[in-house]
Parts: sequence; structure tokens; C-alpha cells
Amino acid sequence: MNAAAMVKTSLDMVKNGLISKPQALLRINPEILEQLLHPQLAPNQSQHPLAQGLPASPGAASGKCVFDADMAVRLAKNGEQIILLRAETKPEDIHGFFAAQGILTSRGGKTSHAAVVARGMGKACVAGAEDIKIDVKARLAIVGDIHIKEGDLITIDGSNGNIYLGKLETVAAVFSNELKTLLKWADEIAHLKVYANVDTPETARLALSYGAKGIGLCRTERMFNAAERLPLVVEMILANDQAQRETALAKLFPIQRDDFLELFIAMSPYPVTVRLLDPPMHEFLPDQQQLLEEIEALKHYLTMVKGQRVTLETLGPHSDLPSPFNRLNEDAISEAIAKKKMMLKKVLELYEVNPMLGHRGVRLGMSYPEIYSMQIRSILEAAALCIKQKITVTPEIMVPQVITAQELKQVKQMVEQIRLEVEGQYRIKLNFKFGTMVETVRACTRADHLAEIAEFFSFGTNDLTQATFSFSREDAENKFLPLYEESGLLEDNPFETLDIQGVGKLMEMAVGLGREKRPDLKIGICGEHGGHPLSIQFCQSIGLDYVSCSAPRIPIARLAAAQAILLTDVTLC
Repeated sequence: MNAAAMVKTSLDMVKNGLISKPQALLRINPEILEQLLHPQLAPNQSQHPLAQGLPASPGAASGKCVFDADMAVRLAKNGEQIILLRAETKPEDIHGFFAAQGILTSRGGKTSHAAVVARGMGKACVAGAEDIKIDVKARLAIVGDIHIKEGDLITIDGSNGNIYLGKLETVAAVFSNELKTLLKWADEIAHLKVYANVDTPETARLALSYGAKGIGLCRTERMFNAAERLPLVVEMILANDQAQRETALAKLFPIQRDDFLELFIAMSPYPVTVRLLDPPMHEFLPDQQQLLEEIEALKHYLTMVKGQRVTLETLGPHSDLPSPFNRLNEDAISEAIAKKKMMLKKVLELYEVNPMLGHRGVRLGMSYPEIYSMQIRSILEAAALCIKQKITVTPEIMVPQVITAQELKQVKQMVEQIRLEVEGQYRIKLNFKFGTMVETVRACTRADHLAEIAEFFSFGTNDLTQATFSFSREDAENKFLPLYEESGLLEDNPFETLDIQGVGKLMEMAVGLGREKRPDLKIGICGEHGGHPLSIQFCQSIGLDYVSCSAPRIPIARLAAAQAILLTDVTLC
């Protein structure tokens, strides 16, 4: 049976007294619920795939190929269905994600930028399709002898990683009343709460419709990625000193505060866990090669303009100059060159051999406390505005990449100072939690010391897995992990299924140490494993309070949380 039939027959059998509710819950594999939450290829589809990548975010999507986010937005505004193709995506591509039906990359794994963002949005994504050469400059994708041009139709299936030429028939997702009833039964049995990893009011409302009981991970950097905000972030990064940085941050502050206000209102009365800025700063800037090419192109345009003694505006609308330079005058081009050179200088300054193990997370907060100060104030002021409007709000401030209690103490001092200022300004009392992500090995081994300051832990198992295995999560899935699985060197991909023998032992240690110091310590998981059924069973066994996953996996997690209880307590069946 397909998922819809399994759900319906389970309900019918309970209604007719043939099985109990717990037995109905146990007869369904949680993973097959994915069929009911995403568009799927029609069952009669028999076309051979052109290529295959990693199934990074489930669902099937068809559309015209585009090779940059700006073009995706322009075509989507005209009602076109779009698939965004990139070698790999960066924060500057985020507006293209919103415009596209799906995303295809030739590099990256299931925890790459493209994969994580797509899953959070509920959009299909195939990552790491290494057989496809994507040439953004030529606006061309090449697979063997086949050339795919911009505007050509393709179909991607994020559930198995297949890529097809042309538009294939799909079957729409249906979140049926039968499924809602089944999941209501699951909630009555489950101990683990299911939260969502979401960053916008829209995805928060989607998560609520799927049954989320809070937000376990709001990534604040996603709020920086909108097209109108990224220039302010770049201005902050390019600042030469603290004063310039604070000027740029002052422009970002009301935007971020209003973001949190909308998010708190959308999720009220449930908790919202906000992670302070985590990624390295260079991720918000173009890469070195792109900047070099743009600088050379601008110099060429400037030479042409000076040589012909005309402004670019006289070249007319059909100039071969790419947007946004085809309407700019000589001074504007010179200014653009100067800014690009500044960005290139900063990119070279920020360069790190291994940025995932470098200047990121709380280390940014230690180096640039004004960034964390702005974010903390925006969270607390948004909470204060909710209280003024009599809206129940329970924010949680979470510090990423912590390795020592001293880091937490410094951020906590900042939080307490801002708390006093906000409470005085709004004449209210704030109620919130302060905690940390546990995503480094040292955080696990020092969890008792962290629990002296933190009121909650949230395991970031993506980074914790990477640190435990010394695997680069961006590369391992494309290079050697398939060989390790096929040859039996590893039973499972540890970025998909929680490694209980290694990562799990660290988690169990951290739970024991943390609750020894603080018995009421709230503990959850917000890595990709938070939506994986076997991983959820382990989380139940070590006493976690909640799991948090991308919105479309919430129903899967709700059913798995109930099964985690049923599989250990047969008397309930």
C-alpha cells in the first residue's frame, strides 16, 4: 500500500474494532508519510533519469533552468516555474530559493547550504550531482554530450536524487483529515515534543499546521539574506572599526527586531529558540573568483565608456552589458569598482583553510560583541512588544559553537545588561531562557560546567557528527561515504542516521553531566537527525525533552515519537 492507503486502512481497522490505536500507529513506517507531504512523480513515470545526485530535500518539481537567483526572481514574477541550478549556493542566492520550485547543485551534501535551506522551505532539492557540469557564466549545464541551456525544462526528484529532461507529471501532496487523526493519536502517547527548524513567520505557520509545538532552531543569519538586507550585512562586514560596524548594525536592528516580533506572534504561545549568528562572515560575501571577474568586467565597461565619451545610458536597452551595469554612468562604475575591491580585500582577510572549524559561532560574539548585542536586544525588545500587546511569548536565546563556560558567561553578562535596559524602557518583566547548542566534543565533556549557566541544551548533531568523525559534511557524502556504506565499513551515513556508538555516547554523557548539575535542564536536538525515526528512538531513550526538524518532517517525527514509546512499552499495545 502507499502512504494514503496505509493511513486510511489503519483508521478503518480501529473504527471496526480490529486493532487498537497503538497497533494502528505501529503498522505505519513513519518515513512513508513523506509521500503525503510533498509532490511526487506520477506512478506511471518510466523515463530514465539523465543524472543522479543526493536526495537533499524531498518532493518532485519541474521548471525552466535558470543559473542565477536574480533571473529566477524575474521569471517567477512572470508566472514561470523555475529550477535554480548552481554549482553550490550561498546566502546571496536566498531570493532565488523563494522564487524557484526546486534547487539543483553539482556540489555539496545533504547538510550543505542548498539542502538545509530547501528543507526548511519545503522545496525539492538535489545536491552534489557531480555528473553535471554547471557553467553559470555560459548559462549552461552539461551532462556528457547533452547541453541544457537556460530556459530548458527539467524535473528533479528530491526524494531519490534523480534528474530528468523535460517536464514530468507529478501528484500533489494532500495533508488529509485521516492523517491528522492518526497524528493526534500519536501525540497522546508520545513523550517527546516535536519542534520545527524555521526562520520566517510563513514557515512557522506551516510548521504549526503540521503540528509543531514550538521552534527549536531559528537561524538568525537567514533573516540577513533577503535582497534588501544583504547590502546592510555587507556594510557591517566591510566596516573598518567598531564604530562603523555599530552604524551598520543600527540599520539592521529594527529589521531584525520586527522579524522576531512577527515570528513570536506567529508561534504564540509556543517557545521560540533563537540561535545567535553562527556562520563565518565570508559566507555573506561573493567568493574571490566571482569578485575578480566582476572587477575586470567593470574595468572593461569603464574603458569603453571613457573611450567613446558616452555614458552607458546612451547604449540603449539592448546593450550587451549585464544587469545591473547597463544603465550606470562613468562615476557609478568607478564607485562600483572601488566597492568590489573593498569586498575582495575583506574576502582575502577573512579567508580560512577550514572555515567550518574557524571564526564562527560564539567566536564571532567574542570578537565582535556588538553583533551579538544587536541580536540579543532585537530578541528581547520583540518579546517586550509582544508582552505590551498581551501576546504570550517564550523566547529562548541560544549560543552556538560553545567550548567553554567562560564564553557562555560573557554572553550571559551581555544578556543580563540588555535585559535590564529593555525592562526599564518598556516597564515590563521579561521571561525567557538562556542556553547553548551542544555541537562540539568539548561541550559534551564539559556539559556540567555549561549547565551552571545554561538553562537548556540543544544538540546540533550536524556539526557534532562532523567533529566526531573528522568528516567534512560538505564533501564526505560525494566522495567516500557511499563506498563506506556499500563495503560495510559503516552501517549508515552518519549525517542521516545518528551514530549511536560515537555521537550518541557523547550526547548521553552530556545529558548525564548536565542534569547532574541542573536537574530541570531542558534538552533537545535540532540537527538533521531530529526528524529521523531511528534517531528519535535514541533521543527518547536518553531522556531528551524534544526533537526539532524541518517543517515537512514534523508529521514523521510525531509518529516516530509515539512509536519510540510503544516499542519500549508493549503493555500500551
